[in-house]
Amino acid sequence: MLESNVFDVLKERGLIAQTTHEDEIRELLGKEKVTFYIGFDPTADSLHVGHFLQMVVMRHMQNHGHKPIALVGGGTGAIGDPSGRTDMRQMMTMETINYNCERFKEQLSSIIDFSNDRAIMVNNADWLLNLNYIDFLRDIGAHFSVNKMLTAECFKSRLEKGLSFLEFNYMLMQSYDFLMLSRKYNCKIELGGDDQWSNILGGIELVRKKDAKQVYGMTFTLLTTSEGKKMGKTQKGALWLDPKKTTPYEFYQYWINVHDDDVINCLKLITFVPMDEINEMAKWEGQELNQAKKRLAYEVTKLVHGEEEAKKAKEASEAVFSAGSVSENMPTSTVNSDEVDGMPILDLLVNIKLIPSKTEGRRLIQQNGLSVNGEKICDPNMTVTISMFEGDGMIVQKGKKVFHRILL
Repeated sequence: MLESNVFDVLKERGLIAQTTHEDEIRELLGKEKVTFYIGFDPTADSLHVGHFLQMVVMRHMQNHGHKPIALVGGGTGAIGDPSGRTDMRQMMTMETINYNCERFKEQLSSIIDFSNDRAIMVNNADWLLNLNYIDFLRDIGAHFSVNKMLTAECFKSRLEKGLSFLEFNYMLMQSYDFLMLSRKYNCKIELGGDDQWSNILGGIELVRKKDAKQVYGMTFTLLTTSEGKKMGKTQKGALWLDPKKTTPYEFYQYWINVHDDDVINCLKLITFVPMDEINEMAKWEGQELNQAKKRLAYEVTKLVHGEEEAKKAKEASEAVFSAGSVSENMPTSTVNSDEVDGMPILDLLVNIKLIPSKTEGRRLIQQNGLSVNGEKICDPNMTVTISMFEGDGMIVQKGKKVFHRILL
């Protein structure tokens, strides 16, 4: 028997959404070290915060003695998962897919310990790319009912707009992954986001039919707000784990700005702060909750970017908010002096992507939500002068919490 059961930890933190065999899974995780896997399709050159929750689950499992397999989808990524999609994914070249897989390795290693065979990374291109189509249909396709597949949520939502035959193969391929991992590594559990439920069930059924083995599935809560909206969307797009796509400061600021109703849930789902501390924070209200947000922002940034970057982001944030002072770690853009002298302020802010449009800028000004160098902007037609960049540069404040420095 293992010292403590990770199933109880995951359940207490609200991470578990669905299980195929709850009692059996809990018993299995309590009595032996289990090999499990989570798949990551390389649809971009960085993982994002939606993947991060899955990484945290892998870390919890690993901390309790279980062995993660991080499966990167060099094969399935060439097809595209229809789950949660209203349209077909953009097709990628194999070069792009392979590059994205390599980037995932680096990011996963910040959370998962791959040393001494404590975890392994596998690419399903190793067995999917060289499959013989006729053999695959005879060996695997014969075990899938089209009628049953069409009742799966990942397909139902696409039938009205059109589901390509290409995507229809995805469930077979993901199911085949589980069969291969079961055979090669004695993998017994597939984990994934709750949107992967149908695909996971397909794999479990295939392993049962082909090898007469019982394997299991468990899905996890998607990271959503109290209103049910997916978290991790910013004005610039997704909240990426790659510091070149989302800086550590921007990453930190996202979490410090979460809604009061979401901070405790985020602490449970994506940090390793002990539950007794989180339960105490759940009693806090008003200004006290801001301390909980600071803890959340620091802990998540430390996990993704390391302690040094988390400290820099924290110091930069506190320097700006305490005295409006400048920190070298605050978000900074550089512009050409010849181009900006006399430029309308809203054009400049659109160019550096601080606001999405001039319409949004005018709305901010009407609501007294835009300041330059500590002074409110009242005129949307105000133009920029070189003198505004003297000293530490132009400091723009958007709303209460967004600060940005512009240098020449």
